[in-house]
Amino acid sequence: MPVLNRIAEFAPDLAEWRRHLHRHPETRFDCHQTAAFITERLLDFGVDALHTGIAESGVVAIIEGQGAGPTIGLRADIDALPVTEETGLPHASVVAGKMHACGHDGHATMLLGAARYLAETRNFAGRVALIFQPAEEWGGGAGVMVEEGVMERFDIAQIYALHNAPGLPAGRFETRPGPLMAAVDTLTVTVTGRGGHGAHPEDTADPVAAIVAMVGALQTIVSRNRKGTDALVLSVTQIHTGSADNIIPETGWFCATVRTYDKAVQAMVEERCSAIVNGIAQAMGVRAEINFERGYPATINHEAETAFALSVAQEVSGDAGECAPVMGAEDFAFMLERRPGAYLFLGQGESAGLHHPRYDFNDAIAPVGASFFARLVEQALPRG
Repeated sequence: MPVLNRIAEFAPDLAEWRRHLHRHPETRFDCHQTAAFITERLLDFGVDALHTGIAESGVVAIIEGQGAGPTIGLRADIDALPVTEETGLPHASVVAGKMHACGHDGHATMLLGAARYLAETRNFAGRVALIFQPAEEWGGGAGVMVEEGVMERFDIAQIYALHNAPGLPAGRFETRPGPLMAAVDTLTVTVTGRGGHGAHPEDTADPVAAIVAMVGALQTIVSRNRKGTDALVLSVTQIHTGSADNIIPETGWFCATVRTYDKAVQAMVEERCSAIVNGIAQAMGVRAEINFERGYPATINHEAETAFALSVAQEVSGDAGECAPVMGAEDFAFMLERRPGAYLFLGQGESAGLHHPRYDFNDAIAPVGASFFARLVEQALPRG
């Protein structure tokens, strides 16, 4: 079965909704106007219950099927990015310094399309919970929703989500069981020494030399402290210190991003970072303050639910398969830690990359994603 005929019929509406959302981006938890637009559409569709203000501006809508059954959760992120748009399109952002550069406008639209179809047909037993989540990019809105009890409050048994994928053929679905995306942690180190004249380093405790030694030594965690089969990235991305070419500064700092799939590897990295930084600080006579901030956990798909989702994707698009894990991160991981489910990529075709100022969601794939969500519910919760 390809794209559902009824969803294909209202594809122009999907494009109109998506472009409205694209013109009016909001960031982090402040997605109140976005939520109001989504709420208005959901009320028009005739959903059975509507809950707002979750994680500040999140929305959960409930659609009842025909007969008793469990609740399937479907999630779409709705926040934008602090990026200045450069597409020049008629529906370009009208909000200075903000744009939907990651396609969350399209994700919300696909879930709205599924909501409209499911509210009309109700060809399923049980319930569907439609989750429109803010603050995926910064703030971990999925984690906040989980902590506010959405899984228990709405009795969600399984949870699913999609993300568009530039460069993947339009309409192709990809995912994998197990680790799909990485945990993301941030290491920040502030080094304090004793500054002085650059001509007399012997009178100083040089934080620059210490930072250089620390940055080099941290790379040995990847090359010498992990097994070759353990996925790990540690990238130092910022170094800040100094004010003039002839002054050894008093302080400096650097930070790094750490990506892992396994909690044991994550813990090892944190321990080794502390040991290496403190050891070099002691040896070079400086003081180091270390902050290892745990961010989003790894996105771990559940095996049975992933196989099921891929079978639905194959039915809808005729093009679905497994992919390799990637080192990006996604806060949907918090939901997958609480309930079984799966996260899938949906091909966007050739376009600018995610988070690029010339990116734009491909409206042609919205009916495909909406049909996937709808058929997933109908197959997971069959009538009778």
